[in-house]
Amino acid sequence: METDALKIFVDVMRAGSFAAVARQQGADPSAISRSIAVLERQLGFRLFQRTTRRLAATQAGALYFERLQPLLAEMDRAGQQARDAVAAPAGRLRATASVAFGHTVLVPLLARMRAAYPQLAVDLVLTDAVLDLIAEKIDVAVRLGPRLAVDLVGTRLMRTRYHVCASPAYVARTGKPAAPRDLAARDCLLFPYPGYRSHWRFRARNGEVAKVPVQGTVTISNALALHRAACAGLGPALLADWLVGQDLASGALVDLFPHHEASAADFETAAWVLYPSRAYVPRKVRVFVDFLKTHAKRPGP
Repeated sequence: METDALKIFVDVMRAGSFAAVARQQGADPSAISRSIAVLERQLGFRLFQRTTRRLAATQAGALYFERLQPLLAEMDRAGQQARDAVAAPAGRLRATASVAFGHTVLVPLLARMRAAYPQLAVDLVLTDAVLDLIAEKIDVAVRLGPRLAVDLVGTRLMRTRYHVCASPAYVARTGKPAAPRDLAARDCLLFPYPGYRSHWRFRARNGEVAKVPVQGTVTISNALALHRAACAGLGPALLADWLVGQDLASGALVDLFPHHEASAADFETAAWVLYPSRAYVPRKVRVFVDFLKTHAKRPGP
């Protein structure tokens, strides 16, 4: 039986549907269904129970998946190691990041990366959803947060600092708040993540931390759009340094509290480069991670 059919079976088990695997592979769901049907005839038993509403593994299918999955993974590792030993970084690498971080930090690096590794194709999946790296076949993820995810391996790419920013036009119109506590009476631009839309934290140079309640009439779920709204003078916003560095340097935005560190929840945040925990990390992943660590910088002064 063909290895491709076995891989399709494993993908369907992980994704839970023919349609999801078809979307991943750019194929028709009927082609995925036919591949599974052929495999079932070759094996002599049913892998899935199919109804109009759901797809569920049979007991035999679940047992087969449990034994087959590590064997296919080991075959992939063996092939990857052999290719890495004799060839330049090549193949297709799937990377994911948030829309704002990808647009601001990663996309400007693509031309330089293509020049450095012309045989390496990159699928850059920009989404604010937290993808399952195994199910979505993601090789590398850049995620923002205070710490490394416990189920993944990787490294810190860059430390992240937040600023409460507003446009010069907003400051001219309303006046600059004298202290962080003054934000409680302002109409702020909010981000609908836990903490971001209710309280912002500030740490003074003497280490004193203040938790300031914030409110606003505009809530925006995308950091790029939130940044655009701040630049347009709609109000103060809590934004990452990699997103606003150039604007602060050029004067397009003003840091309202330059003598304070700002955060929604945790002052020790970072951008992390992560990949699934594996016995062997492919060379294409290693060079991609090394490239980001060398060239990904926070825009600004």
